[in-house]
Amino acid sequence: MTDSAPLRRLARRVRVRAQVRAADRRATEALPAALQITVAAIVSYSIAHYLLGHPAPFVAVAVTITSLGLTRDARPRKVLETALGVTIGIALSELMVLVIGKGVWQVAIVLFVTLVVARAFSPNPAFAIAAAVQSAIVVIVPGPVDAVFTRSIDAVVAGVIALIVTALIPRDPRRVASRDARLLFSVFHESLAGAVEALSLGTPAPAELALDRLRRTQSLVDDWRVSLDTAVSVARISPWLRRHLPELRVQERVLLGADLASRHLRTITRRIGVIAHGTPRPNLAALMAELANAIDLLGRELDDRTLAGSSRTALVDLAQRLDPATLTPEGELRETLIVVLVRPLVVDLLVATGMPVDDARALLPPV
Repeated sequence: MTDSAPLRRLARRVRVRAQVRAADRRATEALPAALQITVAAIVSYSIAHYLLGHPAPFVAVAVTITSLGLTRDARPRKVLETALGVTIGIALSELMVLVIGKGVWQVAIVLFVTLVVARAFSPNPAFAIAAAVQSAIVVIVPGPVDAVFTRSIDAVVAGVIALIVTALIPRDPRRVASRDARLLFSVFHESLAGAVEALSLGTPAPAELALDRLRRTQSLVDDWRVSLDTAVSVARISPWLRRHLPELRVQERVLLGADLASRHLRTITRRIGVIAHGTPRPNLAALMAELANAIDLLGRELDDRTLAGSSRTALVDLAQRLDPATLTPEGELRETLIVVLVRPLVVDLLVATGMPVDDARALLPPV
């Protein structure tokens, strides 16, 4: 027990440091969104209070915050859907209050109707909850006297301001998309290094670890897809980010290739784990090392455009030599199968570089 106490303290310190680093990263990443939301909320409040004369435009601030949010998905369409849905919920609540008044049973009816309507309006359950919260405020909190649909007007103001701020003070989601791309390609790098090691040493353990890493890439692909879709959507309407649309389109093409590559690599790595038992296979190890280098270059090109074309050059050279009879002269079926599996992967990667699919397939030696 005495010997294990220092180890437990060390493990606790490591966990605390990791939690502090994670908290610091979250806070840093939230700074642009926090600034955007704060500016939008103050503008919405100022318009509703000083221009429209509403004494306490709480709804204007609340709807602005709800519409923009801190989520990864900050597409203008999502902002519009959220603002529109919450506004409909508030307007519906104010209408029902005019008809049935306020009270306990009225709160129940308004909440029920709002939840059902909002759930039909959006597939996101959190959206229905947000609309229900706003409708509850309308029914429970006293509103301006003799001012019909004041809160609905505040909600409309908030939605318009949220959209304008999305365009004029964007969070620059390109940074998030680029980070997601780097995370995915770093997993490819580590996994392919494991596959090369397994083939070089003739041991399956590195391939098994690589396969475990590759099985977790789908969430990274999905994160990149969401952040990239957000970046493209914002860039379309933002005068400051529109010039970045071409590079975002390149990312979309590479993302498709990376998604297909992750599926191919899982299959290939699984086969490598089967054959890497006791006998080193230097020819296949060299093949996978070349493939790893080409994929690394493809990922690095996204951040460093001076490398543009380098991955295609490497992949073209590799594709032209993917002849199973040459790379596996002994003709062992299990080794030949690895080469056969690499061929469509290289074609997909060449397409990710911008090459037409027919041209990419034409580079492969006939089998």
